[in-house]
Amino acid sequence: MSAILSADDLNDFISPGVACIKPVETLPAVPEQSGESELEHEVVIDGQQSATGTGAPAQISLTDCLACSGCVTSAEAVLVSLQSHNELLSVLDQAPALQIRRDDADGTISVEGLENPDSKLFVASVSPQTRASLAALTGRGVSQRRAGRMITQLLSGRDGLRAGGKWNNAFTWVADTDAAQAACLVLGAEEAIADGKVAKPVLSSSCPGWVCYAEKTHPYVLPHISKIKSPQALMGTLLKTTLSRTLGIPPHRIWHLAVMPCFDKKLEASREELTDSVWNGSGHPGKGVRDVDCVITSKEILMLTESRGIDFFGLPEEPIPIPSRIPFPDSTIQEFVFTSDQSHRLSPAAGTSGGHLYYTLQHVVSQHPGSRIETTRGRNVDVAEFSVISESGDPIFRAARYYGFRNIQNLVRKLKPARPSRMPGARAVGTTRRAVGKLTGPEFDYVEVMACPGGCTNGGGQIKVDDALVIERKGASFQPGPQEQKQWLLEVDEAYFSADESEPASADGPEKVGGGQGHLIGTISPTYIRDVLAHWSNATGIDIDKLVRTSYREVISDVGKSKTNDTERVVQLASKIGGGW
Repeated sequence: MSAILSADDLNDFISPGVACIKPVETLPAVPEQSGESELEHEVVIDGQQSATGTGAPAQISLTDCLACSGCVTSAEAVLVSLQSHNELLSVLDQAPALQIRRDDADGTISVEGLENPDSKLFVASVSPQTRASLAALTGRGVSQRRAGRMITQLLSGRDGLRAGGKWNNAFTWVADTDAAQAACLVLGAEEAIADGKVAKPVLSSSCPGWVCYAEKTHPYVLPHISKIKSPQALMGTLLKTTLSRTLGIPPHRIWHLAVMPCFDKKLEASREELTDSVWNGSGHPGKGVRDVDCVITSKEILMLTESRGIDFFGLPEEPIPIPSRIPFPDSTIQEFVFTSDQSHRLSPAAGTSGGHLYYTLQHVVSQHPGSRIETTRGRNVDVAEFSVISESGDPIFRAARYYGFRNIQNLVRKLKPARPSRMPGARAVGTTRRAVGKLTGPEFDYVEVMACPGGCTNGGGQIKVDDALVIERKGASFQPGPQEQKQWLLEVDEAYFSADESEPASADGPEKVGGGQGHLIGTISPTYIRDVLAHWSNATGIDIDKLVRTSYREVISDVGKSKTNDTERVVQLASKIGGGW
């Protein structure tokens, strides 16, 4: 279990459930039934020891948590055993890593070490919010891009993880998720303006806390949630499928680490919809090999360095030297994913959660010359409405932004379908204006939904202003408080949009997201993105929908369904101690 999780850290916490399929407290062992008349409940008088003894503590896996609706919290719960930096270190020390070798003569790539069944190929992906959080902590004007290089040096460089451990293992490739984010923006915008694929309004799906909440408490909104994978999930599928098919190794020999801004991403990685059973098996969700094997947060990067005795702030801010880099086996995917520039930097108006809403609005405007975007502020800073108005003044597209669970609950109430009245001829319950089955709220075309107030740079796994390292680096006189936390978030947001203006865009390699093809929407070429996705599908032989889309399902609680109800339990207990009615 991650040692840094506590109820105090949860800024998107709603409330714990009153029941759980697998409680984590130490429970008595189930006694053997000596006869049919024995009751399953036992009354123990004060001071009396139970005859049943004490059993081992119950274990809860991420799969158990996803299978239960006893809780309506975000996934940052202390009741589940989460992935952590300790798991990462344990896997690194299991066996020597698989080694990639390239023949300079003919360019062929081979894999060494397959004879050891425990050896794996290590790859990683890092979110821009994590880079921003660590950039703000580093200070000295370090940009998000430079912080990303420091993370790459930690995971892959000679002064990082490679310098220690049992086998001196490290990650063969470390990518940022910007390329996957760009693909998600293009696919999501096309989905939002298409008719029939997803019920309107389309609700964004990149926030796993929001998706988990909808599945467990408001299943009627599931037809509205975007079917496009999140950047983390898409990157996991991209790396696993491409490496598995091009290198000819099974998916379980590839170990993918994702570094993300929130703990909810750990639950997302555990979804059965995001395993190789979808793209390499039956085509349906199942208990296959995960596309993302482990997720750690920005905080856990620092715990990782502490565990290995590495000074994160002393790591080089330069990229891994080109002669030391191992070429990715697919050159098109390498250019798309592993070469980094500044072409995908969004405007601050896009927000710090990836820019889904912003890009979708820009996409609509690009299709209607002369149109404009009008903004209406909501009841708080985390709610806003947007309209694309045509040149003639007619509304073309309506969208909104809802951040934070308090605002999300208002949104889902507006989306709740009306119930038919039991009274003949009466209006439907819950609406006075719409017919049965119609939405009772504003008819948006698209809504960007995020669980964390302020967006992803304020995720639960991000470094907070009261963390010991922040206080240490800001000086002994620094006293963290609510105002200091707001200022800290401003610093993280500034780092999120930061750039190294003095460096050429090609410092790490050629351009990727723009690609020099077709028209640009912002800094992204939809034509280039579609060409890369088509290449990916052709190279792996997998249908593109299996690669980029996912599914959701209502989670129905089975808490107490196999047991007696409360009334029957009281009767049984009363009878056992000689009482009665």
